[in-house]
Amino acid sequence: MFMDVSSEMVHAYLPVFLVSTLGASAALVGLIEGIAEGTAMVTKVFSGAISDWFGKRKLLAVLGYSLGALTKPVFALAVTPFEVLAARFADRVGKGIRGAPRDALVADVTPAAVRGAAYGVRQALDTVGAFAGPLAGIVLVAGFHLELRTVFALAIVPGAFAVLLLVLGVDEPRGAPAPAAGRERFHPRDLRELSGAFWTVVAVGAVFTLARFSEAFLVLRAREVGLSLAWVPVVMIAMNVVYAVVSTPAGEASDRMDRRLVLAAGLVALVAADLVLASFGSIAGALAGAGLWGLHMGVTQGLFAALVADTAPSALRGTAFGLFNLVSGVSTLLASVIAGVLWQSHGSAATFLAGATLSGVALVGLLALVRRRPAR
Repeated sequence: MFMDVSSEMVHAYLPVFLVSTLGASAALVGLIEGIAEGTAMVTKVFSGAISDWFGKRKLLAVLGYSLGALTKPVFALAVTPFEVLAARFADRVGKGIRGAPRDALVADVTPAAVRGAAYGVRQALDTVGAFAGPLAGIVLVAGFHLELRTVFALAIVPGAFAVLLLVLGVDEPRGAPAPAAGRERFHPRDLRELSGAFWTVVAVGAVFTLARFSEAFLVLRAREVGLSLAWVPVVMIAMNVVYAVVSTPAGEASDRMDRRLVLAAGLVALVAADLVLASFGSIAGALAGAGLWGLHMGVTQGLFAALVADTAPSALRGTAFGLFNLVSGVSTLLASVIAGVLWQSHGSAATFLAGATLSGVALVGLLALVRRRPAR
């Protein structure tokens, strides 16, 4: 939660800072965001596998959170978009290092019967930080009239507190799986232990991610429809409030019913969000679209983590999260680059209409999968 406060104090203003202060184009914003988020997901491959080999999660989590905190002042010093790219890259490497071990750690200490709810709670706490960060930004910019660079520098404070809390307050669980004998290093044959059900989850996740590009474009849309610079983060607050409220109930619902049907509901919300953002060029339209986007995120994101945990062996759980995020990372890069190019060449409506189309295709495929493979 505290690391998300730190990150979102920066990210809520970063797209506008790139375009208005550093002179970046929408296509370049998409490239930066795609590389950053894709890097985070790809890095999880290695951190997840390492956490399985050594049976330890906390050390990697501390390293990843520390790197994320230390990058925040770099944004304040940036004079071209390329320094921002470097900082975003390092920040997301930190996220990638901590992500898979953290998710595996949750699974290690959570009974399977409430795993969906547990990931929903974890996602909800992440999201509380994700709307508290933009809110803090608004207070600092609109209330105290600080410059964006000063806000970016101050973001290191909650980040440092997150690292301190992890170091002092979290212990490695006694029941964490030990590395299997003879598997000190990763070997491709380990992939044979991952079931077809796991690879199906990976494929569905890739399509979902391709249909959902970076939230940076929500910020640009808010600025485009007339929100002042100081109040642009309101769109992220609207998204994350809904995200936080929905995450835990959605996780609990997925423990009681076919998780794929819950995913389908999330895709319907994403289609609706894209159509609203494309069709209504007003502040109300931007906020409504952001709220629907948050509904989609709350329904689907913790659920994917639960699906990976459901379908992967406990001794390979970190590796499984890493592989899932590798594929999702490639999709994230493609989605954000395509979104930026469409925005630059055809306008914002084309970007969101493309997202709605891809979401609709994914929804049709998912519903067909549900019909062919009834829930056990």
